Amino acid sequence: MTTLEALHLRKDYRVRGAGWRAAHLKAVDDVSIIVRPGETVALVGESGSGKSTIAKMLVRLVDATSGTVTLDGEAIGQGRRATKRYRSRVQMVFQDPFSSLNPALTIRHQLTRPLRIHGIVHEAVEEERELLRLMESVNLSPAKTILAKYPHELSGGQRQRVAIARALAPRPEVLIADEPVSMLDVSIRLEILQLLNDLKLERNLAVLYITHDLATARHFSSQIVVMRAGRVVERGPSDAVILNPIHPYTQFLVRAAPDPKSDPWIVDPGRYLGHPEVIVSPVNLELTQDNVSLHWARSWDDDAAVRAMLEGLGSGQSG
Repeated sequence: MTTLEALHLRKDYRVRGAGWRAAHLKAVDDVSIIVRPGETVALVGESGSGKSTIAKMLVRLVDATSGTVTLDGEAIGQGRRATKRYRSRVQMVFQDPFSSLNPALTIRHQLTRPLRIHGIVHEAVEEERELLRLMESVNLSPAKTILAKYPHELSGGQRQRVAIARALAPRPEVLIADEPVSMLDVSIRLEILQLLNDLKLERNLAVLYITHDLATARHFSSQIVVMRAGRVVERGPSDAVILNPIHPYTQFLVRAAPDPKSDPWIVDPGRYLGHPEVIVSPVNLELTQDNVSLHWARSWDDDAAVRAMLEGLGSGQSG
């Protein structure tokens, strides 16, 4: 199966109304991610941190300003044909299933189209068999009844299952899930996440799970990458990042999602002193497949925003 490597990604946007001299916003600034088969990597951060921009670059909805994306070390070509081949291997599940599905088309049409575009089926018998297989894979039944419906006739959970089935239709090897449960009722979020996890194991998929929910990130991923203001501030094994967060921003995220079974979290900028195994550096970790399991945090001595957060919290404040 396939390993996705995105190295040194950067995305700049030109800022309008900046006067005669062009100004640019760094939406993503030197971000590297490696996702291996059978593994889920969680990309965590607040709204506006650059998570969805990375997802769009990885599925080629927007072009990166710089950086490289490879599949098993193979560079991705340019042009429509190369993009089509790439998207047959890398698919995305969007945040809002209602807006990502065409309200004017039946579910059958929306699942049949990727099957035909990517050459998965060529005959009517094949098509019907593959449609039923997709519906079964996402636990939607009765299949023929749901295939005849329109998106507005389904519940939110059913629509997201259809969106997952559509992403699976080209038989991808990499799945990008951009906050796939944030628009759903709390009662069905775990069902959808468990479905994605089961599909990952069954198909040996490489999954990038984008979220702001630390609890599900820890439960469903083996690695966590924490982003703030377009940059990675911490990365490492899920348990290490959540149980022993080093960067103050990561500690703030943990503090904002308290565990009722644990004592209130105390943000401590000197926590790294008790964890010499963690690499703290102003320079990004040069990511390779050999060091993705290292726990790394960006140093914050020169980060005015972090200093302001710590001053706002107050010395020794715990709740």
